[in-house]
Amino acid sequence: MMTATDKMPSARPEDYLSAAEYVDSDSPEVRDFTAAALRNLAPDASDTDKAICLFDAVRDGLRYDPFTFPLTADGYRASVIAKSETGFCVPKAILLAACLRAAGIPAALGFADVRNHLNTPKLANLMETDLFIYHGYVQLWLDGKSYKVTPAFNTELCDRFGVKPLVFDGKSDALFHEFNKSDQRHMEYVNDRGLFQDIPIDQFLSDFKKTYPKLEAYNLERVATENGVKDTDKFSAP
Repeated sequence: MMTATDKMPSARPEDYLSAAEYVDSDSPEVRDFTAAALRNLAPDASDTDKAICLFDAVRDGLRYDPFTFPLTADGYRASVIAKSETGFCVPKAILLAACLRAAGIPAALGFADVRNHLNTPKLANLMETDLFIYHGYVQLWLDGKSYKVTPAFNTELCDRFGVKPLVFDGKSDALFHEFNKSDQRHMEYVNDRGLFQDIPIDQFLSDFKKTYPKLEAYNLERVATENGVKDTDKFSAP
């Protein structure tokens, strides 16, 4: 098992099949989520059919929520995420990568910095920027070809905000929410951080805390309120 800080030097599919500390594809929770997503497929279903079902299950099974995010490393384990009702792009990418590996499909975690040109006022106020660092996506391999997909925005949310939902058809990428339904600029990728076998958790949490201090404080207060805890320092990211 590789550590979370090991960025792969090449995009070889065989490097992205095994379980990792946070992409724990061998956990019972991930295997149960995967089995439930694939339950209606025939026993001899192709990897492409499995990948499509898993993409749909993660995209719509967890409601997208950019306001709340785990403050500790354990919240980014696929086995924990599989039991959640909501998540933002990073946890959802981790879960999809884990489910794909559990189904025998090579899947790498990818991270990129993107600009959201249609940010909501509330989120923009908390983020204090339109730059989303570590936007999570997944690169998977089917029949010798690679595809990049992001399962972040659930269909219901897309319909509500007039954004075209991403659909993975097993033949092309499902990565860019470039424009909304009115053809306004929506999302722009500005920096690709590369592919990883597992999330570089320490760097990720540290960078998030530095980049979004107001959003961090919002979540510290939220967690403290939910747990009735006064000393919110115990929830701080490392």
